[in-house]
Amino acid sequence: MAEKTGNAFDMQIFSRLMSFAKRYRLYFFIASSSTILLALFSVLSPLVLINTVNDYILSNDKVGLRNYTLLMFAILLVEVLLQFTFIYFANWVGQHIIRDIRAKIFRHILQFKMTYFDNNSVGKLVTRVVSDIETIAAFFSNGVFTILSDILKMLAVTIVMLVLNWKLALITLSILPILIYATKLFQVAIKATFQEVRNQVANLNGFVQERVTGMKIVQLFNREKIEYQNFKNINEKHKNANIKTIWYFSIFFPIAEILSSIGIGLIVWFGGGQVVQDSGISIGMIMGFIQFAQMLFRPLRQIADKFNQLQMGIVAGERVFKVIDTDSSIAKNGTIKAANLKGDINLENVRFSYIKDEEVLKGVTLDVKSGQTIAIVGATGAGKSTIINLINRFYEIDSGTIKIDGISVDDYTLESLRNQVAIVLQDVFLFSDSILNNITLKDENITLKEVEKAAKQIGIHDFIMTLPGGYQYNVKERGAMLSSGQRQLIAFLRAYVSKPSILILDEATSSVDAHAEQMIQYATDTITKDRTSIVIAHRLATIKQADKIIVMDKGLIVEEGSHQELLEKENGYYKNLYDKQFSLDVAS
Repeated sequence: MAEKTGNAFDMQIFSRLMSFAKRYRLYFFIASSSTILLALFSVLSPLVLINTVNDYILSNDKVGLRNYTLLMFAILLVEVLLQFTFIYFANWVGQHIIRDIRAKIFRHILQFKMTYFDNNSVGKLVTRVVSDIETIAAFFSNGVFTILSDILKMLAVTIVMLVLNWKLALITLSILPILIYATKLFQVAIKATFQEVRNQVANLNGFVQERVTGMKIVQLFNREKIEYQNFKNINEKHKNANIKTIWYFSIFFPIAEILSSIGIGLIVWFGGGQVVQDSGISIGMIMGFIQFAQMLFRPLRQIADKFNQLQMGIVAGERVFKVIDTDSSIAKNGTIKAANLKGDINLENVRFSYIKDEEVLKGVTLDVKSGQTIAIVGATGAGKSTIINLINRFYEIDSGTIKIDGISVDDYTLESLRNQVAIVLQDVFLFSDSILNNITLKDENITLKEVEKAAKQIGIHDFIMTLPGGYQYNVKERGAMLSSGQRQLIAFLRAYVSKPSILILDEATSSVDAHAEQMIQYATDTITKDRTSIVIAHRLATIKQADKIIVMDKGLIVEEGSHQELLEKENGYYKNLYDKQFSLDVAS
């Protein structure tokens, strides 16, 4: 949530937003120039009207009336052209700037540690990248340029009025202090409400995104009514936040309209009295000043509205910059490129905690030799998955060292390190795209022929070809068109074609049927051959052939050895775990 400063305007955020316009100086200049010319041309129409009424209408000069009517038409055409230029280029600049800001924030999000995503709602991040940045677009198109145009127009009108008749000008301007004060109060009040609206939009987006993603759980546990009620509560807060802004609008605009009408009434009253007394004020002058007054008061009323666009843009900018300024990226100080690694892995007294002072790993020391297959087993929460997350630098360790081929993982460039390590997770994520693109992740260096060859090697080509379209089959969002076993097989192939030096399998055979498990086991044997592999397994029967089995409990390695060696330990942790699981398998 953005901090509520109580100020109507945050110059620092404004300056940061405006700095993005530097790349588009020419178009920014065109938009700005058109606003200046619009302000100058806007005062010509009332001046022409004054002369038309005084010199041609009252004197019944038809020729002069025709010429001045044509002049007014020409002025109108120029104003239309300038208005077109202003609207087009103001929006052009705005759209290009939000493209740049959106690209910057998304690139920044891509570098975040997993910790950030653990602690922040996906829906709120989507709000920052999409709707908040759309609000910033309005900051430029309907905020900055429009306010600049209106201020210049009001300045030009004020100067011309003072030159023409200072008494009528002062009568007209007498309303301004009250209107400006009301506008100031409105701006301060509306900023806090806009902050609340943006917060509620983010909450609404986050809630909907999570419930739609987890709809299966919602329906499985009959939580439809509960979630609907929760949604109604959030929706109600969203409505109330918007109604609060409407409340301020509904107060301000009638007040502004009344004050404007009073100003015009004063012009008619004072000017009409001067006409009756023949004191040098003409009918044309009164008509011209009425038009001047409308040109003066209308922008001021609109400035309040446009200032709201500016305020919303600044509030949105504040929230977007908060994400951009978040320092949650993995340090990229490494200079060594990881290429063709042998795969020796060494963990020395590694300590790590997701939450401060709550250690998950409590001094883990582990050696994996090149080409070995290591299995890690243990109860949920023992720290198994944490180890693989640290090897791949999804998180940074609290203390200790992790080395690959004798070099600290911190000394490798992050991109090259992750190119050498492939992970198959228990919960496979597939994009709404073809099977081929989900395997290659659109890497142009991996051809369809290479994918087909790899698929045949690990025994899943025939399965893919049974699907409509084969490798071009669209699996839909999160791979919804495939079973969990089929998604696992796709994940195995994705890891295999990347040709990693180190392969990590995290519970890759859990929650699949017997047929899929056989295919996965064959795929596992194929892709782990002659490659350093770490297998996290729940089903111990699948890791009997591992070179070494690591047994973890409560963040510590409590046993290690081959399957047979561990079974020979009386009352050993692994033996008890294996006997319990074996007895359950027999019973079932």
